[in-house]
Amino acid sequence: MQQFEQKLRTGIVRAFGECFGSAVEEAQITFQPTRKEFQGTHTFVTFPFLKITKESPEETGQKIGEYLLKQGNLIEGYNVVKGFLNLVLGERTWLGVLSDMLDDDEYGKGATNNRKVMVEFSSPNTNKPLHLGHLRNIFLGDSVSRILVMAGYDVMKTNLVNDRGIHICKSMLAYQKFGKGETPEEVGLKGDHLVGKYYVVFDQHYKAEIDQLTRKGMDAEEAARKAPMITEAQELLKKWEKKDPETVGLWEKLNGWVYDGFDKTYSTMGISFDKIYHESETYLLGKDIVEEGLQKKVFFEESDGSVWADLSNEGLDRKLVRRADGTSVYMTQDMGTCDFKYNDFPMEKSVYVVGNEQDYHFKVLFKIMKKLGRSYGDGLYHLSYGMVDLPGGKMKSREGTVVDADELMEEMFGIAERHTKELGKIESLSDSEASSLFKTLGLGALKYFLLKVDPKKRMLFDPEESIEFHGHTGPFVQYTFARISAILRRADQLNKEPTVDVSIESLNAVELDIISHLSKYPEAIQLAAEQYSPAVIAQYIYDLAKNYNSFYQEIPIFNEEDDSALRFRLALSQCTSRVIKSGMGLLGIDVPDRM
Repeated sequence: MQQFEQKLRTGIVRAFGECFGSAVEEAQITFQPTRKEFQGTHTFVTFPFLKITKESPEETGQKIGEYLLKQGNLIEGYNVVKGFLNLVLGERTWLGVLSDMLDDDEYGKGATNNRKVMVEFSSPNTNKPLHLGHLRNIFLGDSVSRILVMAGYDVMKTNLVNDRGIHICKSMLAYQKFGKGETPEEVGLKGDHLVGKYYVVFDQHYKAEIDQLTRKGMDAEEAARKAPMITEAQELLKKWEKKDPETVGLWEKLNGWVYDGFDKTYSTMGISFDKIYHESETYLLGKDIVEEGLQKKVFFEESDGSVWADLSNEGLDRKLVRRADGTSVYMTQDMGTCDFKYNDFPMEKSVYVVGNEQDYHFKVLFKIMKKLGRSYGDGLYHLSYGMVDLPGGKMKSREGTVVDADELMEEMFGIAERHTKELGKIESLSDSEASSLFKTLGLGALKYFLLKVDPKKRMLFDPEESIEFHGHTGPFVQYTFARISAILRRADQLNKEPTVDVSIESLNAVELDIISHLSKYPEAIQLAAEQYSPAVIAQYIYDLAKNYNSFYQEIPIFNEEDDSALRFRLALSQCTSRVIKSGMGLLGIDVPDRM
């Protein structure tokens, strides 16, 4: 399609020269998709060129359309609606487009652009297991990374693990007090689940202490500060910062259990990273940048010694970057980590996948790095996403009411098994094949449901709805792929190779719709990359699956007596199959050959 659109641009440039005696550059010629209520696929807008043509929008469109029609091999019709020239491509053009797709094993892949992008996602704390809130983050980061690679970028996937701080010490303290030396193996828990259990235990005892202190007449805020559990956790953090061997040993042991647990969860999800950073390695970074900022007058120092950035002229506020006692704040270490990551991977774009509760923080961070003159400053981007709710309400980690990622995935596998067995479609599969199918469907349903919604929107996740085989769901798309796979297997048995004969006399409207939709796949990839939005791909693939199912219901394939028409429909099916597999792959979703 790109080759044909290039011919179309060349034709329009020539039309300007011959019809209006004016020269325009090919780069000025762009197309929009034709609105569904009008005939055509490509729309050329004439309004920007009226100073050149010195004619009305309608007359300009008519002359260009007539010129293209007379060329004989560009379009077979056109219509003008005000200043919009809608072009109707000929069937042979579409057949040529499909033939090119059939021969392109990497259809949709963009040319390498030599631009580096780092995508940071997941970023869990090592005091609890991954939960539903993490899943949207992880699936977004993974999918965006895949889309950017497909669009031609050099991508590094990173994970900054929050492995230090007071929240980690809370789990450590509770384990010290109540753990009795138990291990994940002894109690039959994944390591991250065991450590998460003690984070909940800490909160239970901490709340009980606050309650006791307030009953004795202490103010609630003072009780929260002076309760023994929190003061002991703070002392533990000080010991860790002083590298006390016993404290560091306990920290390493518990974190090691958590990492083992995380690895298993990531493996089930099909998620990997190119590099994992740890906050324990980066939390002291940034102090030199504070000095640099003072010299460059990006920061200022208060009389008490604290250092601030004044961004009030930027529509923001004053932001502390170093405490009066010289210690760092989160902004300090985030500034340092920016440089640290850039030194590892000199990227033009750095994408942070973080929930929208951190919108303000990243606005401040990015403004500061630009003011400091960082070459990568303009490429810093916060992929802000909305929270995920469940029919039962919000989640709270410290109260143990989170929806655990491992348990949710297991639940999804079970729902997939129940739905599939109800449809009675797995009789021919072995037990191991059926088990693999349930996992493919369950994980696909989960990922698709979380990715099909625009990242910026808050969403409600319903496990039962997500697994339906009809509607805008992952299993619907997966089932369409399996249906096409069955068609192609039968074609292979009949020795019918998918081919495109450009001399086929006529195409059905639904066939033309599918080819037209397939031709837009590269465009959808580039758009998804520009917007950092897997939802673009999810919608595109869903629409393609719907179109193909309409084709399957309306038009016979193996009952077709004309051999060229039969092979063409097989080619259409094969191209659709490839794009569905490719598009679902960009969402991190596998598609089964049989369902």
